[in-house]
Amino acid sequence: MAPSLKDELKKRGPFDSLEQEAMLAIMRTSDLLENRMARLLREHGLTLTQYNVLRILRGEGKPLPCLEVASRMIQVAPAITRVVDQLLGMELITKTQSQADRRVFEIELTQTAARLLKKLDRPVLDLHKVLLAGVSETDLAALVRILELARNSVGD
Repeated sequence: MAPSLKDELKKRGPFDSLEQEAMLAIMRTSDLLENRMARLLREHGLTLTQYNVLRILRGEGKPLPCLEVASRMIQVAPAITRVVDQLLGMELITKTQSQADRRVFEIELTQTAARLLKKLDRPVLDLHKVLLAGVSETDLAALVRILELARNSVGD
């Protein structure tokens, strides 16, 4: 049997509330999953944030304003400019000034980035499967629903 969160954290007493235990369980699980994902992406020279930007651009299929990309990120990226600069330096995106609004810069995937993402597609899906192999499809669907409820209760 897998160790409980209490055992993993070597917590002596009980949690203060079920909500506290749930929050800590979400945070601990997120950290473990993120670390495994980051390890895979590091092998390809990317961070989680950089990968997220590239995936957003590929999904849209056209140039997007930097702030639009930032608003779609899985994790809030307060320094989207820094991430964009990194990706520019790696020649994975291009950045152009918008013709409609010269204050806005749009970014777009390069062919190099498209090839890199294609190369990562299968390994990323395989990693998802491996990391969640112990969870049934029914439980995964329930988990998605429960996490959506939690996100909706957070608000802004």
